[in-house]
Amino acid sequence: MSNATIIDKHRQAFLEEAREVLIELESSLLELNERPEDIELVGRVFRSMHTIKGSGAMFGFDEVASFTHHLETAFDEIREGRLVVTSKLVDLSLEAVDLIKKMLDESDSESSGNHALAASLLARLQELTGIAETKDREAPRTSVHLDQSAKEGEMREWLIRFAPGPDLMRNGTNPLLLLRELNQLGEARVTASIAALPSLREMDPERCYVSWEILLTTAGCRDSIRDVFIFVEDCCELTIEPIAVQPRSLPELTVKSFEEQRKNPGRREHDKPDNASSIRVPASKLDQFVNLVGELVTVQARLVEIAASRDDPDVAAVSEEIERLTTALRENSMSIRMLPIRATFERFRRLVHDLARDLHKNVELTIEGADTELDKTVIDQLNDPLMHLIRNSMDHGIESPEARVAAGKPPTATIHLSARHSGANVHIGVTDDGRGIDADAVRARAIQNGMVAAEAQLTEAEIFSFILLPGFSTAKQVTDVSGRGVGMDVVNQRVEALRGRIDIASKIGSGTSVTLRLPLTMAIIDGLLVRVGQDFFVLPLANTLECVELTRQDIEKANGKHLANIRGEMVPYIRLRDFFDIETERPEREQIMIAETEDGRYGFVVDEVLGDHQTVIKSLGRLFRQVQFVSGATILGNGTVALILDPHRLVQEVIKGSVRSTYGHPNSIAAMSCGKDGLLSKSP
Repeated sequence: MSNATIIDKHRQAFLEEAREVLIELESSLLELNERPEDIELVGRVFRSMHTIKGSGAMFGFDEVASFTHHLETAFDEIREGRLVVTSKLVDLSLEAVDLIKKMLDESDSESSGNHALAASLLARLQELTGIAETKDREAPRTSVHLDQSAKEGEMREWLIRFAPGPDLMRNGTNPLLLLRELNQLGEARVTASIAALPSLREMDPERCYVSWEILLTTAGCRDSIRDVFIFVEDCCELTIEPIAVQPRSLPELTVKSFEEQRKNPGRREHDKPDNASSIRVPASKLDQFVNLVGELVTVQARLVEIAASRDDPDVAAVSEEIERLTTALRENSMSIRMLPIRATFERFRRLVHDLARDLHKNVELTIEGADTELDKTVIDQLNDPLMHLIRNSMDHGIESPEARVAAGKPPTATIHLSARHSGANVHIGVTDDGRGIDADAVRARAIQNGMVAAEAQLTEAEIFSFILLPGFSTAKQVTDVSGRGVGMDVVNQRVEALRGRIDIASKIGSGTSVTLRLPLTMAIIDGLLVRVGQDFFVLPLANTLECVELTRQDIEKANGKHLANIRGEMVPYIRLRDFFDIETERPEREQIMIAETEDGRYGFVVDEVLGDHQTVIKSLGRLFRQVQFVSGATILGNGTVALILDPHRLVQEVIKGSVRSTYGHPNSIAAMSCGKDGLLSKSP
């Protein structure tokens, strides 16, 4: 690999990390706007800027480093108590974050327009803070009688005492690297103390028991020394004192000596600089890995079929071992793809902040369940739907502060983002405490647009579902934010593409709640394989509760109704043979898979339950994208295709009585209706 390739690889790694740091920086700035006295937040902002500056300079982004340096200086002044946080400073810093993103994303040939923007921002920063372009002063901070206003370039001696805390090395920090960085500031004479070293029996191999005294001769100031320890200050004891005389005489141990110690037998492997606790992998490689695991699962299912057809104990043993290993590999690969939704939620703080300013509204964003994990593929496609929902809440739902006060509400509105697991699904909620949706107005607009008859009897949920249709909007005027009727249908399309659905609940004067019900993963699921005639289906295992027999006597006792008595509870059921118009003879004994759906317990009648099946989900393609009750398909070990059913949507389709078979023919159960008792029954 050439040097140029290696450099490009590291630059790309820096860009990826820098974008993550900028997201954290933006989030910290927005929190700081709400809590300007929080010195910990100021420290977080400063550390993020310091990271961007230092790493940018290392990888050739000199303009980014130079520009960020001036911002860093302003927040250093805040840390020292010489400046205070204001909303204007936060807004200016957010503009600077946007400019840094542009600098990182654009090539050198495209960056000419950034120079003027950077100069303008720095001029406004200087006007706002009164800080000159270079920081050439430092307030006295010790009782030592030493002139600390010396000009940059004057050599001084500093005594640094550094004692790592118990968690420093557990966090992946190597003290040797810190000492090396100190040595780059000037001449460092290092003395190690092993006074705290316990006996071998009591020693914790993940803890550092050595502390250091460093006599540093440098032209740098205290801040440049402290910046070396900026990421470990919270987990170590650190003092930095200017001195005018030599410290007490101690045996010297130079940084070079630490390199030599690596070769000693007592050196712990944890201290090796190349030891990493995590690695960064491109998403494309991860997707390819999961796809290969999916193919392996299919091949393993084929091996199980072959082993079952042969009376060979060796083949059976190998098949069982391969199945065990494949299951473990599948679970590991899926856990790698599972990520917390926190980063997606946090990036909307900026959107709420900017929209609140533009719309002259007071809005607070609250977050719940940010550590909820779901498939990276799902997370990547959530950004646009959530953005549309928040923009609609801000523009249509949230009232002005004056209107809220007049309605007896607090002037500051709340938008609540939430995430929680529910079986094999995750529920993402966007809730506001605004004016709510007028169901009568939605119904009237739907009638006006010819979407429904004036005499139609509709539930509130059915009325709100019109909002998800293309071009539907009740806004009286179009704004820069919303009102064109092109938002909610986009949300609906994206969610359906993820095999999810949307629920809307609202109450006039109290607010609106939109819930996205999404699958945890779109790659591999645990399912139950069932057979109806010569056709195979998969029901998600997470929705399935139990399996019971259905005999002809049970059918006769129900008087023609699709009901099963499950230990005294009457459970409605759907016969998949009728649903899919499968023209084969019914067996004497059928089986009912009882599943928990969002409409309650329902049964699915099949000929035979074949057992658990690791299901690799394959898309059915654009031709079948309107078939909502089928999540996809999977390939069985013998090459047969089995449809993966969505129990909830299947029940919804049957209740509506509008089901058509996969082949386009009316189903024999299409006439099923929901009686007054809420149970499915045959129409006469």
